Amino acid sequence: MPVIRGTKPTRAVLIALRRRIKVAQTGHSLLKMKRDGLMIEFFEVLNRAKTVRKELVDSLIIAEQRLNMAKAIDGTVAIKSVAYALQNEPTIQLDSRNVMGVVVPKIAADSVQKKMYERGYGIIGTSAAVDEAAEAYEKLMDKVILAAEVETAAIRLVEDIESTKRRVNGLEFKVIPDLKDTIRFIGFALEEMDRDNVVRLKKLKGKAQARVKEEEAKKATAAALAKETTVAQAA
Repeated sequence: MPVIRGTKPTRAVLIALRRRIKVAQTGHSLLKMKRDGLMIEFFEVLNRAKTVRKELVDSLIIAEQRLNMAKAIDGTVAIKSVAYALQNEPTIQLDSRNVMGVVVPKIAADSVQKKMYERGYGIIGTSAAVDEAAEAYEKLMDKVILAAEVETAAIRLVEDIESTKRRVNGLEFKVIPDLKDTIRFIGFALEEMDRDNVVRLKKLKGKAQARVKEEEAKKATAAALAKETTVAQAA
């Protein structure tokens, strides 16, 4: 029976431990609810991550196919020239949202998908394959940003789930059992002290009663002696 070290078996400590175990049990229930809620949210995010990852791979394949097609039609030099013509790079915006007490990132980007005239290269001198490749890579970039947001959220949720599970297990298998054992130990100790006090009181009461009887016997003896003395003197 593990007892919390340094615990004194007093009624004040017993009351404090009973309050503490109520707080621990309430915290345990709340943490279990949080853990279960995080698990539900995690599986939803995980399913979304799987879908996004598949879409990302599909978009990458399409983008590479269209890039190879553009290279075949316009040549590698022309494609590199078109790539260097990019004027406005996408701006990444980082935000956050709260999921069951866990802060997960929210990532967005401006101007990823552009219109044809916003890409910086001239329309004349390039084929439609270049436009299709540029459009495919813009869509791919959107998928990359979305995948980064979803997968980072999944990682954060896993980390917090593990932390919450450790706290739940610590309360369930260590803190609460130790408090219960300590409360039981103090209860036994107080009961033993009460029994000792009762025995001690009985002994004191017996001694007091014996003393009273002894004094009464002495008084009776003294009274008898005094009576005999008085009778002798009268005779």
